This record gives sequence, structure tokens and C-alpha cells, in this order.
Amino acid sequence: MMKTIAIIGAGPGLGLSLAKKFGENGFKVAAVARNSEKLALIMNELNKQNIEAKSYVADIADLIALKKVLQAIKQDFGHIDVLEFSPYAGPEIFRHVLETKPEHVMEQVNSHLLPAILSVNEVLPDMINSGSGAILFTTGLSAMFPMPFTSNVGIAMSGLRNYATNLHNELKEKGIFVGHLSIGTLIQPGTEGDPDVIAKAWYDLYERKNHFEQTFPQGIDLTQLSF
Repeated sequence: MMKTIAIIGAGPGLGLSLAKKFGENGFKVAAVARNSEKLALIMNELNKQNIEAKSYVADIADLIALKKVLQAIKQDFGHIDVLEFSPYAGPEIFRHVLETKPEHVMEQVNSHLLPAILSVNEVLPDMINSGSGAILFTTGLSAMFPMPFTSNVGIAMSGLRNYATNLHNELKEKGIFVGHLSIGTLIQPGTEGDPDVIAKAWYDLYERKNHFEQTFPQGIDLTQLSF
């Protein structure tokens, strides 16, 4: 039976590359995003490669809409075997720590942390019942290392990492893999942050399931970072 990956926050960069990578390894793809035009681009590319896929339009910060979409995916595909969570957090929303206000943090909590928790709530019971599955969290480096210029995002991302770590520790004996990939480079084709290369790193981590988290590129020395 073919497996299904649900990509939450899918875009034409990493989201598409993940869809292609998992798709070429026998997965059906459910892509969720609020931008229907970007989803159409993703579907077009996946159709060219004969990857079975369906798109779902939802603003993931709207938890009611997100829950309905996840239930629709389960109805359409029968099951979600891998949940990958990687909503966009671009530089235009970054706030320096000295300029961070409550609303800047709540925006990130609402668009990252709470949707991640709800998504897990929706897929976890079936995964526990089947004793299999994977939950993959993609973040930026601020999840692991305090960066003053991404203060608002870092607060939410580090909270997400804390949640993911707890999930990993609780679920590893139940046959469910929880992984975390923290990206420390711009995601751009033809660079060290090429989304196809990141997608391969993610798939390799998913396949091996031998450790919880890693940075991309691998081997970033967090103690040597300075700003």
C-alpha cells in the first residue's frame, strides 16, 4: 500500500522539493498552503512526474480550517503516514529582540506553534494505533540558537523544537519517528541551500531514523555563531 505524506505550509521551494523526493520514493502527496497559485505550480510539477497528489487551500493559522483540511486528507487518501510541517517564515517578518512586541510573538505562535500542535493532534491517534508513522518539523536555526535579529520567530521556533523533542522521546518506543531539521542557510536553487539538496537530507534522515535532529548544512557549530 502506498504511503501518504502531508506537507503543511507547502511552497514552490522546499515544499515542492520534498513532494518530489517523497513522491519518487512511492509516496502520494497532500500539499497544504494558503496560496492557491503556488499550490497549482506544485501540482503541475508533480503531475509531470506522475506523482499522485492533491492540493488543499487553507490558512494554517486558522485552526478550524486546518483541522478540516487534515480530516479531508485522511478521507481522500485513507491515512497520513508522514506529516511534514514547514510553513514559511521569511525575513520580512523578523523582529530584532529590542523591537519585539507581544503581537510580533503571537503572530508566530499562531502561524507556527499552534498549527503544529493541532496537526499532530490530528494524525497521532492513527499513528499510535498502527504503530508506525513519522512527524517531521522543519525550522530555522533560531530554533536552536538565539539570534537577536529573529527574536520573535526564535521564540516560537524554539518552543516548537521543545515540543518536537518531547514528542520524539515519548513516541520513539511506539514505532513513530519524530525528526527536526534546522536550516541555517537561505533556501535557493543552485546554492548550498538548494531545496532539492535539503529535501534529500530530510529524506535520508527519515529513512535512517537514527537520530532526532540535525542542522542543514550539517555540522554547523552553534557555539561559533555571533551577531
